[in-house]
Amino acid sequence: MRVSVVISAFIAAVVGVGSALAIVLAGAKAVGASPVESASWVTGLCLAMAASSIWLSVRYRLPIITAWSTPGAALLAVSGGIADIQSAVGAFLFVAVLIMITAVLRPVATFVERIPTSVAAAMLGGVLLQFVISVVSHASNDISLVLPLVAAFLVIRLWSPSWAVIAVLVLGIGLSLWLGEVSSLNGVITVTTVTPIMPRFDPFVLVSIGLPLYLVTMASQNLPGLAVLKSAGYENLPTRSILGVTGLASFLTAPIGAHTTNLAAITAALCAGPDAHPDPTKRWMTGPAYGAIYIGFAVAGASLVALFDALPSALIATVAGLALAAPLAGAVGTAMAVPRDRFAAVMTFAVTASGVDFAGIGSPFWGLVVGLVIVALEAMKRRSDGSA
Repeated sequence: MRVSVVISAFIAAVVGVGSALAIVLAGAKAVGASPVESASWVTGLCLAMAASSIWLSVRYRLPIITAWSTPGAALLAVSGGIADIQSAVGAFLFVAVLIMITAVLRPVATFVERIPTSVAAAMLGGVLLQFVISVVSHASNDISLVLPLVAAFLVIRLWSPSWAVIAVLVLGIGLSLWLGEVSSLNGVITVTTVTPIMPRFDPFVLVSIGLPLYLVTMASQNLPGLAVLKSAGYENLPTRSILGVTGLASFLTAPIGAHTTNLAAITAALCAGPDAHPDPTKRWMTGPAYGAIYIGFAVAGASLVALFDALPSALIATVAGLALAAPLAGAVGTAMAVPRDRFAAVMTFAVTASGVDFAGIGSPFWGLVVGLVIVALEAMKRRSDGSA
């Protein structure tokens, strides 16, 4: 194993945690998870990612890297359809089952693949928008902390977009300490424990959160992750096995609070490229190295959560918003790419971003419904014009 393999796996793991842990914790807080449950949540995610990455990479001799669903965590953070952590766990189990069904039943996978990319991207964009806007709102309340971090991010990303968010996090911690905005750090260094959570299957939560979480995970994580591997030269991918393993990992870790595990996209590019290993047939070794690092993160889950909990909310919101700015730009660009679907995409984006909660069901679901209805009506109109 070359040193470059370990370095690539380490960078991928650090980028994943540093740029997205704040988003995961925001999602956990939104559904009422306690600090102990949040630590269990993070531990479950790390264990699921470690096990699935090691198994898939070793089994298929491919650099198959998994990650937590960052868009899914963002969706949870802005949703108003979950009243408690028990209902959230029920939704996580529901999503895991849907992913496993997708792996087994080809018609289900075909249905998901036929959802217009523009509509799926618009729904994701509507979810992410609220995070990016929160950076501006926090800047007005804590200008001495937020503005220097935004300035640093804008400069650093010109050279390294991957490290810009981590740099902002490190700078933000230092600046928060200097400004005296960090809470007590007593007891931060501790070994994590897992906390079983009894699921509650609320039909409204399953529809308003479960279905959007499943669709955003498939459209924004699994499909792009497959595209990254194909662009790196890996064809004939074991797609159904990848979905089956990540779905099973999600199912097994949901009872300790973890939301969805899926195929990685951005971090996969770090492990599947020539920087990891000049020989494409040897890059699979990044999987075990990546998994070993996440096992370490799993042990330190409680410490990571305690550290982030001690940081000021303005810093967490800024890190999350800046981390999701590029995904928001990508989602909006994808949503507007096809002229024929732009109206449906705009309406999907608007409804999702509105945060409306109708009949107990959150806005991401209604945004998706509105977009699909518009697409269907416009398709019917085109067929009618063609037959006239």
